[in-house]
Amino acid sequence: MSLPSNAENPTPELDATAIIARDLIRFDTTNYGGGRAKGERESAEYVEAHLTALGLAPQLFEAAPRRTSVVARVAGRNPRKPGLVVHGHLDVVPADPRNWSVDPFAGEIRDGMLWGRGAVDMKDMDAMMLAALGDILGSGRQPERDLVVAFFADEEAGGGVGAGWLVDHHPELFAGATEAISEVGGYSITVGGKRAYLLQTGEKSLLWVRLVARGTAAHGSRLVGDNAITKLAEAVATLGRTEWPLRLTGTTRELLGKIAEVLGVDPEQVSPDELALATGSASGFITATLRTTTNPTVLEAGYKHNVIPDHAEALVDIRTLPGEEEAVLAEVQALIGDDVEIEIVHRDVGLEAPTSGTLVDAVTHALGVHDPGAPVFPYLLSGGTDNKSLSRLGIEGYGFAPLKLPEGLDFPAMFHGVDERVPLDALVFGRHVLRDLLLEY
Repeated sequence: MSLPSNAENPTPELDATAIIARDLIRFDTTNYGGGRAKGERESAEYVEAHLTALGLAPQLFEAAPRRTSVVARVAGRNPRKPGLVVHGHLDVVPADPRNWSVDPFAGEIRDGMLWGRGAVDMKDMDAMMLAALGDILGSGRQPERDLVVAFFADEEAGGGVGAGWLVDHHPELFAGATEAISEVGGYSITVGGKRAYLLQTGEKSLLWVRLVARGTAAHGSRLVGDNAITKLAEAVATLGRTEWPLRLTGTTRELLGKIAEVLGVDPEQVSPDELALATGSASGFITATLRTTTNPTVLEAGYKHNVIPDHAEALVDIRTLPGEEEAVLAEVQALIGDDVEIEIVHRDVGLEAPTSGTLVDAVTHALGVHDPGAPVFPYLLSGGTDNKSLSRLGIEGYGFAPLKLPEGLDFPAMFHGVDERVPLDALVFGRHVLRDLLLEY
């Protein structure tokens, strides 16, 4: 697949990073879950063409028709150092155009921002990866260490035909790599009027479950106490309203301590929730990392107004703190009672990587070059990334898609939200920071 002419010849008005991100947004790679997706093939071929133009030898992999991932290896100056996986995903969650101010797949530029599904999750990082590699390889340089550059399919449905499949069937692709960087970290927040950056050093565990209630089928006019929908509704309401107890991991304790330091308060005298809320819009992610969450997301029951069905189902998205999956499942069953069954749809591990070390130091330095004096805080992600799959190979994953954001932008709301958008100057910032990190680390 040849590169679009506008990607080969970026105009002075629009940085190459924004052009690539815009092009990627225009590929509708919607992933509906449950094996239904439009597929990543065209976007993967676009990425393949970029990587080939840089002198690399990318490989395409399809675990299912049109579910395409791209992987390439970049030789570093110091092959004795462990390799680094730099990865993104090409799929996006659905977007209903009726709710958007713009066409979610047009890649529109408005008000100094790039709009569209994937603008922050995560075609912005995909574009930064390609642009940063272009800066490095295009100037005849090499990264400091070997890189495994990957653009995965299916991340939005757990990676079963993307990163997870590649880890299981082609682990040799990641040979020699011990660390990885990807999405949902490296972005700026404002605390006490000061800018800081969040480095994602961990992820909550993931439990997608199906609740199944069974009852007696009957005419809708009858008096029926064994109603499957009633049982299910009670279970869904119980889980949706449960306030899970506060529990801090090592990562969140360190984060809250750093927030308290910036604010000049004693973390023992201010509640964790208050400290999290002090991060402004970033609290949309952070507050959810202080406890388990159980959010009902889908209901399915019945087929006619005057028929009581004998079966009702609901999907619930459960996110636990690392290592608490079994205890939470037991508590969920106790809360909803034995009349409702729990089926595991998808399960994945929680992660906590070291919050200090050479990679963290390198990230801090690269950010400091481009935004001097801004501190870097570790944090635990409430969601999950393809780092979960890579962890099965012993690869420690971090979230680092660097973006310098305006204070008023509700960045967490952009993820899976309406009118997803990213500032153009933040894309340029990310390209330069990522370039420097790969050159020096």
